[in-house]
Amino acid sequence: MLVPGHWDGLRPAMPSLLLVVVAALLSSWAQLLTDANSWWSLALNPVQRPEMFIIGAQPVCSQLPGLSPGQRKLCQLYQEHMSYIGEGAKTGIRECQHQFRQRRWNCSTVDNTSVFGRVMQIGSRETAFTYAVSAAGVVNAISRACREGELSTCGCSRAARPKDLPRDWLWGGCGDNVEYGYRFAKEFVDAREREKNFAKGSEEQGRALMNLQNNEAGRRAVYKMADVACKCHGVSGSCSLKTCWLQLAEFRKVGDRLKEKYDSAAAMRITRQGKLELANSRFNQPTPEDLVYVDPSPDYCLRNETTGSLGTQGRLCNKTSEGMDGCELMCCGRGYDRFKSVQVERCHCRFHWCCFVRCKKCTEVVDQYVCK
Repeated sequence: MLVPGHWDGLRPAMPSLLLVVVAALLSSWAQLLTDANSWWSLALNPVQRPEMFIIGAQPVCSQLPGLSPGQRKLCQLYQEHMSYIGEGAKTGIRECQHQFRQRRWNCSTVDNTSVFGRVMQIGSRETAFTYAVSAAGVVNAISRACREGELSTCGCSRAARPKDLPRDWLWGGCGDNVEYGYRFAKEFVDAREREKNFAKGSEEQGRALMNLQNNEAGRRAVYKMADVACKCHGVSGSCSLKTCWLQLAEFRKVGDRLKEKYDSAAAMRITRQGKLELANSRFNQPTPEDLVYVDPSPDYCLRNETTGSLGTQGRLCNKTSEGMDGCELMCCGRGYDRFKSVQVERCHCRFHWCCFVRCKKCTEVVDQYVCK
């Protein structure tokens, strides 16, 4: 019997209640940390190749940061793939930085764990592009590793001979295995989103569906842009015979295609039925090759710890440009400072027989401008 003012009967429950609260807080913190991390970190943290494993050492998959449980299982099954996933992520990041080099947000990496920081927690156009181009990078890297014989589970492309290939041309050689690269990238990259169970119609489900759509758009860009490459054979280069195979497009072209998709990305919202729909029904429904987003982009003008924006203070700008790289837009109207820098370039180059080119070095003092 409990006596008012007497706490003896409640004592056993207090530690249990405290443990439940602490466990819940730790679980929430761990989930936030996991969500902040990403497999993109494989680009910035060297992945040990299987042939370099040391007997008795800790398994490589347990040491890799940013993997979801599903991705860690795939790592254990396909350890030799992991270094190429890292290469694919690095290719995607480099391409992202090239495509956005003249934008307020320039795809800067901020640390080795979350890679891009808190800005990726916003379901913006920029986030859409980043997911797409990194997924594309994995398809590219795995497809090429297959062709080069680096992976035991795949080899040269087995793509069927194109129907429009002339009959006297041979379909052979060792093509990039884009079919395998596409399938593996889909399994690995999408694992994080597919292993979560969100409430139907929730913002979290909308964001997961957005990520999956953009991952697919990136993979399809690589798959669709792979084309036939041929090599001539014959006496004195007569090209009387050709051998052809499937070859990946240059990744810069893939980046250009995805940048076009970024410019025309569709704003979406999640329905109560748990599906994405157009925020404005007047626009065309996006195809699997299109990018989508669910949140408006921040302006990226000022440093903001909440959104993860680094701001544009100290960024170089083009005084004569009226585009996004121009000082007016890049600096968000804050103004800019001018400074002089010395540039060294090759000049007065002459060809010498045989066979090299000799150049002089010329220096030039140029004006440059940085945002205040």
